Amino acid sequence: MAAPSTPLKNTVKGYATYMGREGHYAFLLHRLTGLGVLLFLTIHILDTATVYFYPSLYEHAIELYRATPFMLGEIGLLFAVIYHGVNGLRIAVTDMWMPKRWAIEKQRQAVRITLVVAILLWAPGALVMFYNMLLHNFHIDLLTFLPFGK
Repeated sequence: MAAPSTPLKNTVKGYATYMGREGHYAFLLHRLTGLGVLLFLTIHILDTATVYFYPSLYEHAIELYRATPFMLGEIGLLFAVIYHGVNGLRIAVTDMWMPKRWAIEKQRQAVRITLVVAILLWAPGALVMFYNMLLHNFHIDLLTFLPFGK
């Protein structure tokens, strides 16, 4: 006799096996980026609260955030915030102003456009953050490699 399935198990299995192409990937990426932003906000609220109750722990947290893995995580967080916002706008516009024009091909195209817009908005900030990470953590100034650099 098979073990009874739980709603969580069914949900995870459904997410993993459904092959809805762009819409499915947009759905999953929207949930993952939303959870990532929620996790960051929770950690941020907790570590900011330590300023008043345990200042040395706050200083330790700030030092930890300057480490390379956390800085790479912040670059990923920037993408999560931007993608989640742009995709949320796509969903709102589709649901509120264009529900009768909904068609699978148009939605697939809208998902692709959403991803391109999110990457275009994310790239400049990611480059600045990556440049600062290289400069402060590894003392590599990329501007010195450019012909018009320092």
